Amino acid sequence: MSWLSLHSSSKRSFSLGTTPASAEPEINLIPFIDVLLVVLIFLMISTTFTRYQELAITLPTANGSESQTDNKQVHIAVSRDGRFAINGKVTDRSGLSGTLMQLSNQSTSTKDGVSNIQVNIDADARAPHQAVMSALEAARDANLSNIVFSSQTKK
Repeated sequence: MSWLSLHSSSKRSFSLGTTPASAEPEINLIPFIDVLLVVLIFLMISTTFTRYQELAITLPTANGSESQTDNKQVHIAVSRDGRFAINGKVTDRSGLSGTLMQLSNQSTSTKDGVSNIQVNIDADARAPHQAVMSALEAARDANLSNIVFSSQTKK
């Protein structure tokens, strides 16, 4: 055997000291992005946008003078923890019905038989819903139908 045949049979390759790294699979994102953009454009073009229709209402106007009857006002305050106060006096649920009944019996009725007491309910924004409903039920039990809810405007 000669020297040439010994070295040619070895399968060495010329190297600069680096070992060849194994090829890792890679994901090409550019075609994926292209496909997503085409789908997005297709959806934008094919989507129909609906508009919510609003009713055009013209509110009636009235000419006349203010009513000459004085409405007696009763303020019911509902606190954030569900307590009640009628015209500044703290009361409980049963006292609320009783007081409104007394005020309803003392007031004069109009010609329709309806009491002229206006009930203003001033409820805290965080008051329990049940407490406000209790105030409404007490007004209903006292046959008071002129009920107003107070609110604040945002500043």
